[in-house]
Amino acid sequence: MTEQEIFQMIKSIGLPVAYHHFEEGQSPDPPFLVYLYPGTNHFSADGTVYQGVNQLDIELYTDKKDLEAEKRVEAVLKEHGLFYEKTETYLESEKMYEVLFETEVLINEQS
Repeated sequence: MTEQEIFQMIKSIGLPVAYHHFEEGQSPDPPFLVYLYPGTNHFSADGTVYQGVNQLDIELYTDKKDLEAEKRVEAVLKEHGLFYEKTETYLESEKMYEVLFETEVLINEQS
Protein backbone atom coordinates (compact mmCIF):
# COMPACT_ATOMS: atom_id res chain seq x y z
CA MET A 1 0.00 0.00 0.00
CA THR A 2 1.12 3.54 -0.57
CA GLU A 3 0.80 6.11 2.19
CA GLN A 4 -2.04 7.72 0.21
CA GLU A 5 -3.88 4.37 0.08
CA ILE A 6 -3.43 3.96 3.83
CA PHE A 7 -4.86 7.45 4.40
CA GLN A 8 -7.83 6.63 2.16
CA MET A 9 -8.37 3.34 4.03
CA ILE A 10 -8.48 5.15 7.38
CA LYS A 11 -10.64 7.94 5.97
CA SER A 12 -13.15 5.31 4.75
CA ILE A 13 -13.98 4.56 8.41
CA GLY A 14 -16.06 7.72 8.23
CA LEU A 15 -14.69 9.65 11.21
CA PRO A 16 -12.57 12.82 11.27
CA VAL A 17 -8.91 11.82 10.89
CA ALA A 18 -5.49 13.47 11.18
CA TYR A 19 -1.91 12.29 10.97
CA HIS A 20 -0.30 12.29 14.45
CA HIS A 21 -2.50 15.02 15.96
CA PHE A 22 -5.00 17.75 15.29
CA GLU A 23 -3.64 21.26 15.61
CA GLU A 24 -4.49 22.99 18.88
CA GLY A 25 -8.05 24.28 18.73
CA GLN A 26 -8.79 22.22 15.59
CA SER A 27 -9.69 18.94 17.28
CA PRO A 28 -13.22 17.83 16.34
CA ASP A 29 -15.74 16.52 18.83
CA PRO A 30 -15.24 12.80 19.52
CA PRO A 31 -15.27 10.25 18.08
CA PHE A 32 -12.24 10.93 15.88
CA LEU A 33 -9.13 9.13 14.67
CA VAL A 34 -5.42 9.86 14.70
CA TYR A 35 -2.90 7.66 12.93
CA LEU A 36 0.88 7.52 12.87
CA TYR A 37 3.85 5.37 11.96
CA PRO A 38 5.76 5.00 15.26
CA GLY A 39 8.47 2.70 13.89
CA THR A 40 9.49 0.09 11.35
CA ASN A 41 9.97 -3.64 11.19
CA HIS A 42 11.64 -3.89 7.77
CA PHE A 43 12.48 -7.18 6.10
CA SER A 44 16.09 -7.17 5.00
CA ALA A 45 18.21 -9.31 2.71
CA ASP A 46 21.91 -8.99 1.91
CA GLY A 47 22.28 -5.96 4.16
CA THR A 48 19.56 -3.90 2.51
CA VAL A 49 15.86 -3.29 3.08
CA TYR A 50 14.12 -5.84 0.89
CA GLN A 51 10.59 -4.82 1.92
CA GLY A 52 9.63 -1.74 3.91
CA VAL A 53 7.29 -2.58 6.79
CA ASN A 54 5.90 0.30 8.83
CA GLN A 55 4.19 -0.04 12.16
CA LEU A 56 0.81 1.68 11.89
CA ASP A 57 -1.07 2.90 14.96
CA ILE A 58 -4.67 3.99 14.60
CA GLU A 59 -5.99 5.75 17.71
CA LEU A 60 -9.73 6.06 18.23
CA TYR A 61 -10.76 8.77 20.69
CA THR A 62 -14.25 8.78 22.20
CA ASP A 63 -15.89 10.58 25.10
CA LYS A 64 -17.74 7.39 26.11
CA LYS A 65 -17.22 3.71 25.34
CA ASP A 66 -18.23 3.42 21.66
CA LEU A 67 -18.37 -0.20 20.51
CA GLU A 68 -19.91 0.81 17.19
CA ALA A 69 -16.95 3.07 16.32
CA GLU A 70 -14.54 0.29 17.32
CA LYS A 71 -16.38 -2.16 15.06
CA ARG A 72 -16.08 0.30 12.15
CA VAL A 73 -12.30 0.46 12.58
CA GLU A 74 -12.06 -3.33 12.95
CA ALA A 75 -14.18 -3.90 9.82
CA VAL A 76 -11.92 -1.72 7.67
CA LEU A 77 -8.78 -3.40 8.98
CA LYS A 78 -10.26 -6.84 8.30
CA GLU A 79 -11.45 -5.74 4.84
CA HIS A 80 -7.84 -4.87 3.98
CA GLY A 81 -6.48 -8.10 5.45
CA LEU A 82 -4.57 -6.40 8.26
CA PHE A 83 -3.87 -8.28 11.48
CA TYR A 84 -4.11 -5.96 14.49
CA GLU A 85 -3.83 -5.84 18.25
CA LYS A 86 -6.18 -3.62 20.25
CA THR A 87 -5.70 -1.96 23.63
CA GLU A 88 -7.75 0.59 25.53
CA THR A 89 -7.00 3.26 28.08
CA TYR A 90 -8.88 6.12 29.69
CA LEU A 91 -7.15 9.49 29.50
CA GLU A 92 -8.20 11.15 32.74
CA SER A 93 -6.71 14.53 31.77
CA GLU A 94 -8.73 14.56 28.52
CA LYS A 95 -11.82 12.78 29.86
CA MET A 96 -11.67 10.48 26.81
CA TYR A 97 -11.12 6.86 25.94
CA GLU A 98 -8.30 5.94 23.58
CA VAL A 99 -8.60 2.63 21.76
CA LEU A 100 -5.32 1.82 20.04
CA PHE A 101 -5.19 -0.47 17.01
CA GLU A 102 -1.63 -1.60 16.25
CA THR A 103 -0.82 -3.19 12.91
CA GLU A 104 1.90 -3.32 10.28
CA VAL A 105 1.68 -2.32 6.62
CA LEU A 106 3.91 -2.96 3.64
CA ILE A 107 4.84 0.42 2.23
CA ASN A 108 5.17 0.72 -1.52
CA GLU A 109 6.41 3.89 -3.15
CA GLN A 110 4.04 3.38 -6.09
CA SER A 111 0.85 1.46 -6.66
